[in-house]
Amino acid sequence: MMNGFGAAGIYIVILAVVLALLWTSIYVLREYERAVVFTLGRFAGVRGPGLIVLIPGVQQMQRVDLRTVVMDVPSQDVISRDNVSVKVNAVVYFRVVDADRAVIEVDDYMMATSQLAQTTLRSVLGKHDLDEMLAERDKLNQDIQSILDSQTDAWGIKVGNVEIKHVDIDESMVRAIARQAEAERNRRGRIIDAEGELQAAEKLVEAARTLAAVPEAMQLRYLSTLQLISGERSSTVVFPVPLDLLRGLGTLAGRGETAAGRAGPGTGAQ
Repeated sequence: MMNGFGAAGIYIVILAVVLALLWTSIYVLREYERAVVFTLGRFAGVRGPGLIVLIPGVQQMQRVDLRTVVMDVPSQDVISRDNVSVKVNAVVYFRVVDADRAVIEVDDYMMATSQLAQTTLRSVLGKHDLDEMLAERDKLNQDIQSILDSQTDAWGIKVGNVEIKHVDIDESMVRAIARQAEAERNRRGRIIDAEGELQAAEKLVEAARTLAAVPEAMQLRYLSTLQLISGERSSTVVFPVPLDLLRGLGTLAGRGETAAGRAGPGTGAQ
C-alpha cells in the first residue's frame, strides 16, 4: 500500500516538474513584438508573433518592440555660425526594422539613438545662422533625419522623422531681432516710396510730351484745373488769363530783348 502511494507521489512530482518546465518555456508574443532567440549563447533566429516554445536552460530570448518610438531630445546649447547662443530641443520618430541587429549590434539601442540625436542636433545646427534656424526648419529637419537614418541603419533602426520643436533665444537677442526687422521694414518702405516717385516722374514726362504735341490739350487742361479750383470751398481768388495773351506777352518780351541786344553794341561804339 505504501509502495503505491510512493509511486503516485513520484508521478505527481514528475508531472509538476514537467508542467513547470512547460510554463517557463512557452511564451506569447503580441503582433508588434519579436523575440531574438539565443541557443547556448549563440543567435538562433527571430521568432514571433504568437506562441513560441523555448528549451528551458538552453535557450533564452529578448523581446523587441517594433512600434514607432517617439523620443524627446533634451534641450541642447547650440552656438550658431554667426556666434549666437540658443537652446534647441527636438523630437525623433524611429522604429526597429531588424530586431536581431537592434539586439546584437548595440548594447541599448534606445540610449544609443538618444545620444546620437543630441550630438547630431548640435553639429548640424552649429553650421547654420540664426536666421536659417528660424526660417528653414524643414530643411534642417531633413538634414538631421538623413544623418541619423544613415548612422542607425547598422543597428536595424529606421528614423522616420525629426522635428525641431523650440528655438529659445535670450531677451537681448529678441530685442535686437525686433530692431533689425523694423529697420528692414523702413528700408523697404523708402524703396517703395522712391520707386513711386520714379514712376510718377516718368508719367509726368509722358504727359508733358503729349500736351506739348497738341496745344489745344494744354488749354483743356487749364480749363479743367479752373473747374476743380472753383468747386472747392476756399477763399482763394483766381483770375483766369487766356493762354494766347500769355503767349503774346512772351513773344513781345522776347522781341524787346532781341532789339535791345542789337542796339547795345552800336551805342557803345559811339
